[in-house]
Amino acid sequence: MTIHLYGIPNCDTVKKARKWLDAQGLEYDFHDYKKEGAERAKLERWADAVGWEVLLNRRGTTFRKLDDADKADIDRDKAIALMLEHTSLIKRPVAEHEDGERILIGFNDSEWENAWC
Repeated sequence: MTIHLYGIPNCDTVKKARKWLDAQGLEYDFHDYKKEGAERAKLERWADAVGWEVLLNRRGTTFRKLDDADKADIDRDKAIALMLEHTSLIKRPVAEHEDGERILIGFNDSEWENAWC
């Protein structure tokens, strides 16, 4: 089983997730949004699977620094466009099983234990 982990390497939550995966001996590959960007098709699939509201990180400084017009009237398409433009707006980490069936957003020990172990 391979897990695809998406995020930003210096994010504390991503660090916790990587440490947890390593401790469990689970294989994963890491996709760095800052170096590799984000793919529209993946964001659309994740938004459909978990909801764009879950995927969009409204708590970070990147969202707070957006123009009021960008923050107004957000729907699925606008959220995806914003996340493509500002990858820090994607909640981190996103963990996806290689079959694409399991997708976890953020890090929670018990959720990850149930999903991956």
